[in-house]
Amino acid sequence: MPYRPSDPGLRREPIFNVPGAVAMLSLVLIGVHALRELVLSPDADLEVLTYFAFIPARYTLPDTIFYLPGGLGPKVWTTVSYGLLHANWMHVIVNVVWLLAFGTPVARRFGSGRFILFCAVTAAAGAGAHYLTHPDALVPLIGASAAVSGTMAAAVRFAFAPGAALSGYRSIFADHQPAGSLLETFRDGRVLVFVGAWFALNLLFAVGVSMPGADGAEIAWQAHVGGFLAGLLLFSLFDPVPRRRPAARPD
Repeated sequence: MPYRPSDPGLRREPIFNVPGAVAMLSLVLIGVHALRELVLSPDADLEVLTYFAFIPARYTLPDTIFYLPGGLGPKVWTTVSYGLLHANWMHVIVNVVWLLAFGTPVARRFGSGRFILFCAVTAAAGAGAHYLTHPDALVPLIGASAAVSGTMAAAVRFAFAPGAALSGYRSIFADHQPAGSLLETFRDGRVLVFVGAWFALNLLFAVGVSMPGADGAEIAWQAHVGGFLAGLLLFSLFDPVPRRRPAARPD
């Protein structure tokens, strides 16, 4: 049986209705970059990067070799706060567009609180994956791509379920259909195609293919992978919709 959300406010889902959490997060990403571009001086912006970008060397190199101010605090919050910073407007726009596309169904399903926490956790997973491959890096990691990748993975877990948005028929409760297990999800050929295409794109980034507007900056594909895998594996911990029961077998 399809899941029926108890909140009457969830019973209608206009196609272009963006959940408040997604709209707020998108505005924060745009607002932060606008502040850095239009208000802060270059020195002040550098200080923002120092305190809020994820810099692997902060955790690895001793202060006598590489010193950053701030003490313990930035070692904690930069694992998430780096996702609020971007290299340029193209970087912001790309991440906001993908966030609107994939974050919208996930936020409708999770609710605002779970969604924001999920984005924070997948951002931290992306930072962790980047650290494992660049433990001594001095170059700051910035961008919401890891969290956006996490929402892509979360959407995959339910978007192809019976009655969901990308199934053969779309229920009026499309974003609240029960999801199967991770194993059941990967038995769907459409999921395999989507995930395969996603990893193929990031493989291109790994071999040096850049995106328009990247201005020659290296794309942190490892952070994408970390966020995506966290989204896939941790989806059930955040999902409020009861799991779909396997079909009964005849005796």
